[in-house]
Amino acid sequence: MPKKLHHIRLEAEERNQLEKILKKGKASAHRQRHARILLLADTNTDQGWLSDSQIAKTAYTRISSVERVMRICVEHGLERALEPKDPGREFIRKLDGKGEAQLIALCCGEVSESSARWTLRLLAERLVELEVVDSINHESVRRTL
Repeated sequence: MPKKLHHIRLEAEERNQLEKILKKGKASAHRQRHARILLLADTNTDQGWLSDSQIAKTAYTRISSVERVMRICVEHGLERALEPKDPGREFIRKLDGKGEAQLIALCCGEVSESSARWTLRLLAERLVELEVVDSINHESVRRTL
């Protein structure tokens, strides 16, 4: 059996908070699942500890989800472990204001002889050809337009 990387030791107040989430049933399914995982992972009980696979089976989830919830709880605290994905995640935009202006000008301009009209893929390829960006996905072009 692999050794656990993160051990959860809940205080009585934290345990009550998680049990309240499950008893009320008003919280999102995501929050309830994470609360259930943390309660099952608690090593501060009379029952001892369960393996990650036992927790996953009991909570109807994957082992990777159990490991991730436990890691977030240990590193960032209980409240953060109950939340959805990382809110601090940053997305870097491919097109800045100047790039967007070039995209719009390209759309308004003439299309090449080989095509009847601009497609998102053609626009993406043309932006790369014009060296506006190194690479761009047609979906990014769609969202920008």
